[in-house]
Amino acid sequence: MKIIFAGTPEFAATALTGLIGSRHEVCLVLTQPDRRSGRGMKLTPSAVKEVAAAHDIPVATPLTLNLRKGGDEAREAQELIASQNADLLVVAAYGLIIPQTVLDMPKGIGEGGVIKAVNLHASLLPRWRGAAPVTRAIESGDPQTGVTLMKMEAGLDTGPMIDVVRTDIEDTDTTLSLTSRLAGIGTELLLKDLEHPGTLSLTPQPEEGANYATKVLKTESPIDWEASSGLICRRIRAFNPFPSATSTIRDTRIKFWEAEPVKLGEENAAPGTIVSLDSGVVVAAGIGAVRATVLQKPGKGRMDWKTFLQSFPLKEGEAFK
Repeated sequence: MKIIFAGTPEFAATALTGLIGSRHEVCLVLTQPDRRSGRGMKLTPSAVKEVAAAHDIPVATPLTLNLRKGGDEAREAQELIASQNADLLVVAAYGLIIPQTVLDMPKGIGEGGVIKAVNLHASLLPRWRGAAPVTRAIESGDPQTGVTLMKMEAGLDTGPMIDVVRTDIEDTDTTLSLTSRLAGIGTELLLKDLEHPGTLSLTPQPEEGANYATKVLKTESPIDWEASSGLICRRIRAFNPFPSATSTIRDTRIKFWEAEPVKLGEENAAPGTIVSLDSGVVVAAGIGAVRATVLQKPGKGRMDWKTFLQSFPLKEGEAFK
């Protein structure tokens, strides 16, 4: 099968690597343009572009595929896509809106060739449509998530479902660890289904239970100590690695990377107050307390709580803001 692949981050790179190792031909890769990152703010290619380059697969990086917004660049990209005469467009965390004209370009698979473009989406649709399904699933305390293979259409993650795979969300899962696991099982799902393209069927998504996973913003980073300890700890895991959960003490912004909810005991401490330093940095919350075990101060790497306290001593009764 001749495939055009569109994706950008590591989640997508895992799927692309799987396709390259299969019997299918990836004839073209679409990914977002290089971005400046790191302390030197150097232009860095996406994870997908790096995989494609390593296998000598042509890559296109248009800013948009919308002809009205992108002008000649978008037109050239659309012409390149059409010229491939591909059987299928596979999309995984591309990050750009794909116009219906592009979705209709491949020949198609399934009965009557009705499936021209598929999306590997990291949630149990319709639970989390949108940009940040893994983060929002952890933050909301979902017991389970998964990957849905769906037919793409003009709506945002609203197309009919082809197949799904599930996995439990562990109490220790972060967005980083869960995304990595979903990438692996999602790739297996994709390759399994593409082995028998003529037998694929479509199931409409129910509207009941649909949610929109809004993009994660840096402004969500500060910890709200008035919240319950359970919610705070879920957010610490959900915001790992981005944007990180932070709180300020002595005018210093501290990042919280690992923590667990604990009972507060008999202390009548205001939310944000350090109540114990015996088994971690234990901070009172609106309900219960948070025992932080991995923290980070500015200019340093992540540290276990004992090493952190050696370099940044704290006292019981001090408060995070």
